[in-house]
Amino acid sequence: MVTFNVLGQLEVIAGGRDLAPTAPRVKAVLALLALNANRAVSTDTLFAELWDDRPPRSAATTLQTYVYQLRRILDSLPQGERRCDIVTKAPGYELRTGRTDAECFLALAEQGRCLWRQGHAAEAAERLRQALGLWRGQALADINLGPELTIHKAHLCELRLRVLELRIQADARLGRHQELIPELRSLVAEHRLNERLHAQLIDSLRAAGYRAEALRAYQDLRRVLRTELGPEPAPEVQRLQAEVLSGVHGGSVSALLRTG
Repeated sequence: MVTFNVLGQLEVIAGGRDLAPTAPRVKAVLALLALNANRAVSTDTLFAELWDDRPPRSAATTLQTYVYQLRRILDSLPQGERRCDIVTKAPGYELRTGRTDAECFLALAEQGRCLWRQGHAAEAAERLRQALGLWRGQALADINLGPELTIHKAHLCELRLRVLELRIQADARLGRHQELIPELRSLVAEHRLNERLHAQLIDSLRAAGYRAEALRAYQDLRRVLRTELGPEPAPEVQRLQAEVLSGVHGGSVSALLRTG
């Protein structure tokens, strides 16, 4: 079966080989079709991605050439691998395929969320970890992004962050605070304004017995927010600091993550 991968560099995996095109605009067309697999993508949307609001007079013909090149790649697959095709479907083109890594990610993430809601923290953590394991770096890492793919990438990255936050919450529920601390330190350095991640770091430091470091992590967050945005941390995070000071566990982190 052919697999189209967009959670990293663009890949078209068949028979253990990567058959992805190399021409930048052909890759962009394939990426947009793969992100909308089994749904028609209008020619106007493809024009906007390739040429923004300035398509040349030859845009329709040029796009047909790009699609022809992609069809040639798919036609070159062994007979047993040909379970996909690009069809002309008003108002544009549709990639008919049974598998993309983005779809697998979304399905696994939803399974993980359902398990979490049902109270199965260990199973949820494992399923969410499987979903995150499909990422091979930044989504669409080797694509020259136009406006349409920029939106898709931002959406995927936001979903990945939410899944990561939930996986961390599940691991914390399982008492894996010591193991979480290095990962959370790295994440708060990358996402400096994400209060949920800061709160989870503070809570994991507290749970692991690092009270002074937990208080220092709160002050780091407070300093970042005041420098970058102006306001104080969210009320739930302020309550978390008070709990660290008093030694009482009041569940402020869970409340913050629910509201996020």
